[in-house]
Amino acid sequence: MYNDNNNSRSIKYIGRIKTDFPSKFGIPRQSGLVKSLKGTIVLEPEFRNPDAIRGLEGFSHIWVIWEFSQAIRETWSPMVKPPRLGGNTRMGVFATRSPYRPNPIGLSSVKLDGVEIHPDLGPLIHVSGADIMDNTPIYDIKPYLTYTDCHSDAIGGYVDNLDGFELEVIIPDHWIEFIPHDKREALIDTLSHDPRPSYQNDSNRIYGLYFSGFDVRFTVEDEVLTVCEVVKV
Repeated sequence: MYNDNNNSRSIKYIGRIKTDFPSKFGIPRQSGLVKSLKGTIVLEPEFRNPDAIRGLEGFSHIWVIWEFSQAIRETWSPMVKPPRLGGNTRMGVFATRSPYRPNPIGLSSVKLDGVEIHPDLGPLIHVSGADIMDNTPIYDIKPYLTYTDCHSDAIGGYVDNLDGFELEVIIPDHWIEFIPHDKREALIDTLSHDPRPSYQNDSNRIYGLYFSGFDVRFTVEDEVLTVCEVVKV
């Protein structure tokens, strides 16, 4: 429910997205960072009319508007601490992509891999590069328009001064064998973007990333991330 001149307005979920991330930790901080990640948007029964997605297959990318379902709060703060600034520097909430907002709404630009008409689930929308947790509610889908949505002269504010934060990833052969072949590239790409909070730099700490049915445990020393265990969950 959202406020509109002191009145309540209800927004319907049009669907939910299926991804390889059952929890928030490790999800890429922005859409498109890990292009190898796959996801599928499953529409709610009310919206499974194939006419609703007619023409969508002609676009290469789409905008997905979704709910920060794990970050809903009763109150909001005008200032937040962006993780990539070390977790101590404050910025205005409207100058960040923080999930802790007056309205818990996320916006992601993703690649459209294709549209499939499933006999039971209706239209399935397959995407790549989503920065969204599994089973997240979707509010809307809109086509990405190259003539208006791409700005070659855009300036990224304080974000332009940040490094890429990519790590070298080492997964020993006896651990990588646990991961299905079609998931390995996405896992390695995800780990390379350093899932840890920016303010943590303990080389002895073991982190656990839940990914596609596995608990992938790793350590980070200097610029190298090493997987030390993979457990099926």
